[in-house]
Amino acid sequence: MLPAYRTIKQVAEIQLEINKSLFIASACPAVTEEAAVTFINDIKKRHKEANHNCSAYVIGQHGQYQKADDDGEPSGTAGKPILDVINKSAVKNTVIVVTRYFGGIKLGAGGLIRAYAKAASASLEAAVIVEKQLHTKLAIQLDYHLLGTVENQLRLNKFPIQSKDFAETVSIVTLVRKGEEDQLIQLIADATAAQAIVKIIGEEYLDM
Repeated sequence: MLPAYRTIKQVAEIQLEINKSLFIASACPAVTEEAAVTFINDIKKRHKEANHNCSAYVIGQHGQYQKADDDGEPSGTAGKPILDVINKSAVKNTVIVVTRYFGGIKLGAGGLIRAYAKAASASLEAAVIVEKQLHTKLAIQLDYHLLGTVENQLRLNKFPIQSKDFAETVSIVTLVRKGEEDQLIQLIADATAAQAIVKIIGEEYLDM
């Protein structure tokens, strides 16, 4: 898994009028191809009266799943420019749909490429771009009388508490940046006189 990658945080939508045609560009985060296709189909349903709903997506931390669709525009004039914008922006797990309501003036191949690229770029400019950083997930198992001490140490050292489970003992799940695992393990050992058990249970990306 990559130590970090960029993506967009939430859906963003913009509108542009270019030579009397209305372009509506919608960008959305998507961690799977299925999610990207669902978003594309939702936009097509919302703008079923539009002349074209062209799209592209880049899925996977290495951008290993990519697809572009001209949706009836001349080949290479819509989907590929949108895809190029996503790749040049270095964002992953992102899908963009550019809807076009034809205004009566033909743009030509060059004009279409510029228009779709401009709309796609504007949607990314409107979106909040975040960096996802890979963190290690750890579970801390401890007796109840140590709970307050451990929680205080985690908060003071800015280790987020993701969950707490109360049974015969308490289990706290926290996340640390890659490379900080030993620091957390030593912190808990010092705070509890080595009475708590710390285990690595997985990895997860967090917005930074």
